[in-house]
Amino acid sequence: MKVIFLKDVKGKGKKGEVKNVSEGYARNYLLKNNLAVEANKGNMKTLEKKQESAERQAEEELNEAQAFKEKLEDMTVELKAKAGEGGRLFGAVTNKQIAERLKKMNMKVDKRKIEMDEPIRSLGYTNVTIKVHPKVTATLKVHVAEE
Repeated sequence: MKVIFLKDVKGKGKKGEVKNVSEGYARNYLLKNNLAVEANKGNMKTLEKKQESAERQAEEELNEAQAFKEKLEDMTVELKAKAGEGGRLFGAVTNKQIAERLKKMNMKVDKRKIEMDEPIRSLGYTNVTIKVHPKVTATLKVHVAEE
């Protein structure tokens, strides 16, 4: 019997997959527990529509991420910090501080999306990578000036 999985079933199939399973397993377990529906014409059409809308939504998210990347790459974030001799900072500039500064500039970015190997410890310009979307990364210029 062909079924369309509504949820992931370990060892059998993932959500949205169409698979052939034994009739007893389908009737007594999958259909009873709303884990799958029978793969008839109406349900197949519904599945296709859901997949199309999911693809469209993923494409829109990717386009939004591209636009956000362009905005981020066109701007420079200014941060002030106390510094000692030779442009060495007392303390460091972290991804949290960069995220807070972006928030003040009406650009919402989660601090976990800002990728830094180590905090910024010197004055000047630094390029910081921001993971906007799984397929889109932006490079932001951060300028640390003396307070």
